[in-house]
Amino acid sequence: MARLFAQWRAGAGAAWGAYVRHPFVQALAEGRLKPEAFRNFLIQDYLFLIQYGRAYALLAAKLEALEDIKAALATAQALIETEMPLHVKYCEGWGITEAQMRAAEPSLEMLAYTRYVLEVGYSGDALALLAALAPCIAGYAEVGAEAAARAKADNPYRPWIETYTGADYLEAVASSLAMIDRVGAACGAQGRAAQLQGIFTQATKLEAAFWNTGWVLQL
Repeated sequence: MARLFAQWRAGAGAAWGAYVRHPFVQALAEGRLKPEAFRNFLIQDYLFLIQYGRAYALLAAKLEALEDIKAALATAQALIETEMPLHVKYCEGWGITEAQMRAAEPSLEMLAYTRYVLEVGYSGDALALLAALAPCIAGYAEVGAEAAARAKADNPYRPWIETYTGADYLEAVASSLAMIDRVGAACGAQGRAAQLQGIFTQATKLEAAFWNTGWVLQL
């Protein structure tokens, strides 16, 4: 586990556990999540991916090293041109069209989370934005690993779970965490520990709340 991320994850304390072990995730891993709850989450996730792509484009503008700029731009492009079409195709299997997702009203949780991340990016530097982005990419790998270990072969959500346990995704996580350490070394991360921890923990709490876009229909 990359050094800075490990520090932030530990520093987030109970907030991290509330995120990666949210009731939505538990129900999904056990195959008892209501289809309508999952569908609502998928719709909001589509809207989230658009904003997440914007955040990585903003990150590219904030970075200094050319290789890091290239990596951030490649991530933004992959999110918009590769991951979103895959998401649309997957959603079609759940009876959701792209037109429906585009027309959907953003949830308060989605708006709060993405606006926080973008505000950190606009007002801060690359390292601050990386701290805000880290809970998503790294957390989903942890969610995927734990859910995959529990999900039965006939779990209808297993294909979604396996998206976050594949080699390509785990390589992307490793690259992202390595970038955090590189940028952290250049931007004086240790002298900004409290600030960066605060950003990471707040983003973690907002990421946990984002599960509620689906969970609200389970209750």
